[in-house]
Order: sequence, then structure tokens, then C-alpha cells
Amino acid sequence: MIEPRTRLVYLLAASHSGSTLLGLLLGSHPEICTVGELKLTSLGDIERYRCSCGEFLRKCPFWTTVSREMAARGHAFEPGDGSTDLAFGVGGYVRRALRPLHRGPGLELARDLALRAAPSWRSHLRDWQKTNALLAQTVSRLARKPVVVDSSKVGIRLKYLLDNPALDIKVLRTVRDGRAVALTYVDPAGFADARDERLRGGGSGGDRAAERLSMHDATREWRRSNEEAESVLRLLTPEKSRVVRYEDICTDPHAALRPVLEWIGVDPAIPPALARGTYHVVGNGMRLDSTREVKLDDRWKTALGPDELATFDAVAGDLNRRLGYRRG
Repeated sequence: MIEPRTRLVYLLAASHSGSTLLGLLLGSHPEICTVGELKLTSLGDIERYRCSCGEFLRKCPFWTTVSREMAARGHAFEPGDGSTDLAFGVGGYVRRALRPLHRGPGLELARDLALRAAPSWRSHLRDWQKTNALLAQTVSRLARKPVVVDSSKVGIRLKYLLDNPALDIKVLRTVRDGRAVALTYVDPAGFADARDERLRGGGSGGDRAAERLSMHDATREWRRSNEEAESVLRLLTPEKSRVVRYEDICTDPHAALRPVLEWIGVDPAIPPALARGTYHVVGNGMRLDSTREVKLDDRWKTALGPDELATFDAVAGDLNRRLGYRRG
């Protein structure tokens, strides 16, 4: 018997654009579940990384059950083992071919040809697709909800997931004012992590100083991520993708997400809310915050000085305005 395809909503965005918040809000719906980023990478010290429930990830009862269920279906899996990441276990040649961001059909054809030249690529891609589909199926079954949200954000991951015959994918792009996002790259601990300093860096503390970028590099990172998102979305028919703004979600979650829920195909009348103690999410540190208030974070307006704002405008101001954000 052929299993029905798992319905997956993929959140496509630059990091720190509100995808974790959006995933949590969608996951409060009785027909939608989320565990955050199904790619399960960049977790640091996995033995000290905490699930949003507060337990260490490797000891979380939910994730332990996921591992047991997947093993029962013939697939060894542990959260944080890397097997759901496209670049996991590949050689240097394949890793280099996967590194560039998505940039349109011509360059993607060149990438595909380069990957096909690697003897291990086809079997690796087949195993990766199977792992990701099985994880989505398992999460859906354990949560008893038919729709799964993947907050992984990465465009190149999405490109290959779209070819997965076991997944029925819709893509929800999240955009946020680039100045706010650039600030999170300049100071990730202060502007893109848990409010409690003891829970930053995956749940065990840390200043994340090694991740800090200059304003120029932070702006360029934001621009490149959004250009990749636009490139990937050109692969889809209009009914398969939708755009939602972080600021709109924070201002009025129900008004912003009602049409999204209708597009997903679930009851749009149920208002989204950040419930307490009901998630097992991997991703942005805000998942560990004790507060469940949806509040707009626009600290960039006072945290960024004139020189930093001028740098942003020179590098990406045109794109920011095209996305609907005004200068100043």
C-alpha cells in the first residue's frame, strides 16, 4: 500500500526573519505541527542543546520517541546526527558543489551536472530524501496532525525537497525589514537569541561572539538570502507559494495568518496563539523564552547608528524598498 504524501509547509527566509515565531504560531493550530528546523544543523554542542520543552535534545521524550519510531521503520536516526542535512556525510567535491546559493536555472543546471559526475551523489540524494520524508511522516503521526511545518529556511534544501515524491510541499516565504535582520547578524546574542542569557547558544549559555558580522557583511548576507529565495520561488506555480511579513504577523497574528491557513487548507477561523509547554522545537533561541507574547521587535530603529544605516542602504536599500520597507 502506498502511503499518502505528507503535507509540508516549508518556511523560506533569511535567518532571523521571524520563521521560528511563524512556525510556533502555525503549530498552535490543531491541524498543524512543527518541530522547527528539520535540517537539524548548527546546534553546537549537541549534548548541551535544549529542546524548546526545556529538556536536553537527546533526552527529550518526544525526540526519543521519534528516534524509536524511525528505527522501527528501518532507519537509524538521532536528533542532531546530521542525517537530514543535504551536505551530511558527503565528500569535499559534493560539498563544494552544494555550497553556492540558488541563482537561477543556468547555474542550477551547472550544479546538477557537476553533482551527477560524483559517483556517490545519486545514492546520497536518495537516502537523504528518504530520511527527510520519514522524519516528516513520523512527526506528523506522533503529533496526530496532518500538516508539518519545516522552518529550515534554506533555499538549496528546498530545491531538492521539491523533488521528493513522498512530500506535498507548499512554500511560505517570510520577509522582515532587512535592517532588523542585519542587526541580528551583527549581534546575534543580543538580538537573535533567548532573552535569558543563561539559555542562549542553544540553551546552555554563550555570547556567540564568533558569529558576529560587520554591518557590511550582515547586509550582504541578508540580501543574498532574499535573492536566493526569489530564485527558488520562480520554480513554483503561484498557488504553491505565498509571502507573509514578520511585521504584519506581530501586529495582528490572526489577520496576517487567516489567509495563510486558508491557503494551507486548514480551518482559517482558529486564531493562532503561542501556547505554553506544547512544543518540541529546534531553531532560534526565542523558542526558549518563557513569555508567550507576540511582540514586534523593532530595536533596530534605536540600535543602528547613521553610519550603519548608510552602509545598509548602499548594499541593500533597493531590495528592502522593493519588499515594501521605506527608507529611514
